Amino acid sequence: MSDPKDAPSKPASSQPSSAVTSPASPMFERPSRRDMIKRVGATAGVLAGAAVLGRTIWDQGGFGAATSSAVRQVRDYRLADRSPDFAELAIAKAKIDELTPSADQLVRRAIDAMGGIKRFVSRGDVVVVKPNIGWDRMPIHAANTNPDVVGAVIQLAYEAGAKKVIVADGSCNDPNRCFQRSGIWRKAYGLGAEVVLPAEHRFRTTRMKGEVLDEWPIFTTLVDCDKVINVPVAKHHNLAKYTAAMKNWYGVLGGRRNRLHQNIDTSIADLATFMRPTLVVVDAMRVLMRNGPQGGNIDDTKVMNTVIATVDQIAADAYGATLIGQHRDNLPYLKMGHERGLGTMYWENLRVREV
Repeated sequence: MSDPKDAPSKPASSQPSSAVTSPASPMFERPSRRDMIKRVGATAGVLAGAAVLGRTIWDQGGFGAATSSAVRQVRDYRLADRSPDFAELAIAKAKIDELTPSADQLVRRAIDAMGGIKRFVSRGDVVVVKPNIGWDRMPIHAANTNPDVVGAVIQLAYEAGAKKVIVADGSCNDPNRCFQRSGIWRKAYGLGAEVVLPAEHRFRTTRMKGEVLDEWPIFTTLVDCDKVINVPVAKHHNLAKYTAAMKNWYGVLGGRRNRLHQNIDTSIADLATFMRPTLVVVDAMRVLMRNGPQGGNIDDTKVMNTVIATVDQIAADAYGATLIGQHRDNLPYLKMGHERGLGTMYWENLRVREV
């Protein structure tokens, strides 16, 4: 069957214009100027409505997209174990009579206070470690997760018997440069982890049904696993005011993420609703105190030699924000997460242990 597009177009009529122009019907009444204005306005309204509908269909999941009627999808990797014997929030930092501890020592102390890595990782598990590798910056700039913190988490996962450990993130700057300059690629690869950079074929459109995030391309490497360990860096953020555990899930998204900044607090809460990790390990070895999230000036950082471990990503951010002098009441996304039952912004009410 031939394609209608291949059919030759009809030649223009050779008839004189007078032969193809029909006289007006005797019943025809020329509209008044007011009627013409009304008709033009009605036509513009129809075109505008069609444009909005077309954009909603073409740009699904963007800010202001139509509300979906589908069931919200959640990736919940949390443990069912709620043993009262272990800390719910562990803060590891150098003790007064101690020389500066290494990142490895602090990570181990924090996770041991939570019950040890074998409480979270089982033999044969495929474990995803999700650092912040968003920026083309070196570790001294504190814009990305400290590679030694990432390395300590990888090593512990293997010690617990993990079959495979995958390190991945959706970078803001060029991924190759981010993974290299952050020091995370070298550290992870040296420990035997699989390092996965974002690529188009690794994203799949997923219905999240959040208040802002409806349908969005998701980095499948970060969700196709047995356990997820969220390993953010604590730092200042010029829009969100503070960023660590909850906002670290931006790395799960593809597409034009900058659109989400129009409603950044709700989008952060939507992401934390979608991604619920097995464990959170916050890097506060060196903290970016201002000019985040990208930084670039060493003078904007402060050495704190601290690691936070918790099963509660809301509490992680509520406590972590205090490191840069921020208060939980100034972070609307924390209240949203708290009200959605994702955790508590009142971290003092948890079993807190400083080690």
